[in-house]
Amino acid sequence: MHLENAMTIAVPVDRVWELTIDIERWPTLTPTILSVERLDDGELRIGSSARVRQPRMPLAVWTVTELEPLSRFVWEARILGSRFVGGHHLTATSDGTQNTLTLDVNGWTAGLLSLAAGSAMRQAIATENEGFRRAAASSERPGSEQPR
Repeated sequence: MHLENAMTIAVPVDRVWELTIDIERWPTLTPTILSVERLDDGELRIGSSARVRQPRMPLAVWTVTELEPLSRFVWEARILGSRFVGGHHLTATSDGTQNTLTLDVNGWTAGLLSLAAGSAMRQAIATENEGFRRAAASSERPGSEQPR
């Protein structure tokens, strides 16, 4: 199963990147992430992992597998017998940043998950992308403050 949501966010790519790698802040950006607990210290890097709680999903440990600053962040987890791979792909455009979120699910439960929850997962990544857009846009307004 492959899900994808692309959205242009009218801010520079470095601002969207800041939000992307600040994973512990994600619960303030979207209702699809209830909590994120880093399991290591320092900057996010390949091999970094975090415990992530999401609605209607088991608690999962996600591990960063790809990280290209200002461009790509990919991590994966084993959930319900399948391998989940979540990607954040950023491209600078004349209008700001093309933010593309992807979710690939492979494994013996992928087909069942696609039938049972594919629509909800598609809506979840769209909601997440909208959360990134709102946070990036509000942080670009003079005098705006973002909670940490």
